[in-house]
Amino acid sequence: MTALRGRWLPLAVLVAAAAALIASLVWVVGGVSGPSGPTTMMGGVAGEGPVRNMADADQAAGRFAGQRGLHVGEVMQFSNGYYAELLAADGSRATEVLIDPGSGTVQLESGPAMMWNTAYGMMSARDQAGAAAIGPDQAVRIADLWLREHRTGLHAGEPDRFPGYYTLHTLDGDHIVGMLSVNATTGAVWYHTWHGQFLQMQEHPDE
Repeated sequence: MTALRGRWLPLAVLVAAAAALIASLVWVVGGVSGPSGPTTMMGGVAGEGPVRNMADADQAAGRFAGQRGLHVGEVMQFSNGYYAELLAADGSRATEVLIDPGSGTVQLESGPAMMWNTAYGMMSARDQAGAAAIGPDQAVRIADLWLREHRTGLHAGEPDRFPGYYTLHTLDGDHIVGMLSVNATTGAVWYHTWHGQFLQMQEHPDE
């Protein structure tokens, strides 16, 4: 009987782990209710309807930002949706979000904002060994080198510093094409492939 229990124990552990995973996925996808209303995966804010213009995108991002003591900075429209920078009270850049044009749902941007941000992402500062080693000028050089090898004809704009990384517009002459990020510790480059074609941009009045 002891030997039988020993053979079944790994299977029981596996089944329990699978059940826990399924339960966690149901909780995340279904959303949880917070003090400011329903939230979605990655701490997002559920939408209040279609986003038809930059003003709608700004308001949607503002709802997400307000729950975290932040405010909206730059807002951009791409063919695949809207993007916004969120700023801290002192004006420093905190994180980046995406706004779904169909539903108005706001969530942390894929990529660096989730994985590299040491204050608002999935990786806390203690998980990032060492202080930032890459300065803004070096981030531009790294970005330009990467673009010469992978996006011929483009160059990097001014670096916007976020906790743990920089984000830079990619330019064709003076025209924005897209953006990429450079890790401030390792120098790794992450191109934002999910935006689509750049359409327009606005700076927030009080940025």
